[in-house]
Order: sequence, then C-alpha cells, then structure tokens
Amino acid sequence: MGWMARVLVLVVALLAGCATSREAGGRYKMEQYPLHYRQFDVELAYRVSDLGSQTLVDGMLRSLRYQYMEDAEVWVAALGSGGKTEARTVSYLPHELRQGEIASFSAKLPVQVAPGSTLRFTYKYQGSDGGDDKGEERMQSFDAVVPPR
Repeated sequence: MGWMARVLVLVVALLAGCATSREAGGRYKMEQYPLHYRQFDVELAYRVSDLGSQTLVDGMLRSLRYQYMEDAEVWVAALGSGGKTEARTVSYLPHELRQGEIASFSAKLPVQVAPGSTLRFTYKYQGSDGGDDKGEERMQSFDAVVPPR
C-alpha cells in the first residue's frame, strides 16, 4: 500500500470518529448516573459522592425546550433542619446549548452531606427559540433526598 493510500485510510478513520452524535454519546453517559430529574425544559442526571470533608454533586444537563440555552447555572444547596440552607455552591455551564445537547456540571459543597439529607437544586438560564427573540430568563428548583452511598 502506497503512502497516499495510507494517508487516505488514516483520514477516513479519523473522520469516522468525528461522525458520532453528541446526542447518542450524551444519552449513554446520562444513563450512567444513578439520580435523575426531568421537567419540560431540562433533564438532569447526577450523582452525589463524598470528597473528604466535602460533597461532590456532578452530572449532566440536557436542554429540552428551547432552541438555544445560554448562561446556564446549576446551584446546589444542602438543607438542614427546618429547610435552612447550610451550604450552597454553583456550577456555570460555559457554552451555549442547543435543543437536545448536553453539558456536564460539577458542584462541590464545602460540607459533608449525610444520606437522608435534602439537597435543593436550582437551575437558571436564558432560553430562546431564535430569530429576533432575545429569549427569556428561566429558573426552576427541586428538592432531592441524598441516597445512601
């Protein structure tokens, strides 16, 4: 096989690797997370793990409703007795998401959160369907019980 044929085979192999769908790869990854939340606009898959004296909440967020999602943030708060916030952190998603696309997030709470405790998730973003529409700011929150680890 000549050098030109080898280069052609290499280029085809590299391009074939680029042809995979972000959707398919993202769906597979989201299914690997044990905890899930879904609303009309967003789907979250995440896990809660201990990181020394801290708690790590990491996962993936999929944009479902809007053609464009910008300036997305995922806030996580550890709630104590009476629903009082004991610790809070945020993860900023650094790029625009199109409908169906997925981004990862990672939020580190400065306290260790015990199983059975409550976490309050709040996600915020600017959603737009394109055109001259500047979009609208959206925010949603939900509570989740920390599972045994």
